[in-house]
Amino acid sequence: MAPVETPPAEALLGLAARLASPAEEQAAALPGCLATVRRMTDLFRDAAHREAATESLFQNLLQILKKASHEINVTCKDTNKLAHLDSHLLLLSQCFRCLRNACVQCANNQNIMRNLGLIEASVHLIQLLQNVETDLESLLTAFRCSLQFLGNIATGNTDSQNRIWKLAFPSLFLNCLNHQDEKIISYCCMVLFTCLNPERMRELQEENNLNVVLAVLQASRRYPESEWVFLVVTNHLLKCPELVKAMYAKLSNQERTMLLELILSEISENVSVTSEEIARFLACCFEEKCQAVLKLASVANDADKEALVTIRLLDVLCEMTSNTGQLECLQACPDLLKTAVNTLQLTHLAGKQTANIFTVTHSATGQEPICHPAVGFKSHLIRLIGNLCYKNKANQDKVYDLDGIPLILDNCSIDDNNPFVSQWAVYTIRNLTEQNDRNQELIAQMEQQGLADHSVLESMGLKVEQQDQKLILKSVRKKPNL
Repeated sequence: MAPVETPPAEALLGLAARLASPAEEQAAALPGCLATVRRMTDLFRDAAHREAATESLFQNLLQILKKASHEINVTCKDTNKLAHLDSHLLLLSQCFRCLRNACVQCANNQNIMRNLGLIEASVHLIQLLQNVETDLESLLTAFRCSLQFLGNIATGNTDSQNRIWKLAFPSLFLNCLNHQDEKIISYCCMVLFTCLNPERMRELQEENNLNVVLAVLQASRRYPESEWVFLVVTNHLLKCPELVKAMYAKLSNQERTMLLELILSEISENVSVTSEEIARFLACCFEEKCQAVLKLASVANDADKEALVTIRLLDVLCEMTSNTGQLECLQACPDLLKTAVNTLQLTHLAGKQTANIFTVTHSATGQEPICHPAVGFKSHLIRLIGNLCYKNKANQDKVYDLDGIPLILDNCSIDDNNPFVSQWAVYTIRNLTEQNDRNQELIAQMEQQGLADHSVLESMGLKVEQQDQKLILKSVRKKPNL
């Protein structure tokens, strides 16, 4: 005969009775109390037991948390007692696991806990745990479980989110985000992600709160595989143009580089991670600061922070214009193409005036790759020009008017300072000449006059033919897949 299962309400009632004993008795029998809470934790994995939970049960758990707070306070004042803290921390962790499980898909339990003051008690305990100087693993575990509980009590519950935000923002979030433990940072981002809404995004834009945003960005750089950090960045921070602009204005050049590297890594994986407004903003930043890169022509300035920002801006714009999501928006930016062509002209000229990173170099000896932040900069400028001219007649004509076509042809040779520059030049010339008779004719005339190297055109898969006294630029091989 199969055993009869105890009804959920009855099972919980019996366990709750064990927790209702006076605090002095609990302290004397911590192992038994721990076993009881552990049993409740397991029961709350089942929806029927969660629905059968009573206010008195959560009141008992609250008393345990308050007792733990008292013990931690006493212990922190006497470092000789730190070793005795371990058993209390184990019980504390199990209480938070129990509360965490009881919240899952159960708004009634969330509301009961909030009304009892469990959020306030939890935030207070987190603040205490942050100040305990010990390497006990049980402390880290309790810290992690407390944040998981806050995340669960806030999930789908606006009132709980409001309470947590009022108590925890910004100081608790900032302290947790700057913690050395990856899991604490991740669980903190879980709480932050759950609580954020449009109104709170506006709060983040305030100058005093931008440190929280910066801490999230730093966490993303430290732990790129962290799912919750990733979700905060992609679903909230990078979706808000006003916040991106506020951040960018506040950050140092080094921090701007970090932000741009983060954006670059995210848009490489997810083309829709940023809005058109952010794309236009970054284009304007590039237009304003593009000439800073010329500082890198001097060895003394080879690590200029403003120049490094310019390089990363170009990298981001190249990636954004490589997908249809942002391409049309950036093609319509009135000065971006002109800036790219003019910057290519300036860097090309700087490379001819003196020997520097913008000078064309070629070594057949297989030497070590050149290590310099501006390596590939001209290649990327040509790539950006090619992207902006893709199936865009107005931009094709603008490059013609800016004398950009001879400039690009002059950058077709192999250059150790600009890997793949010849391939990007091929791609750009093809985009400039596609269904554009005037640009085709210009290149054909240049070849006839000896201004365009025949071998260069040939390497591009192009040749010039004369038909009816007119020069025609023709393709002689299949377009490469770039």
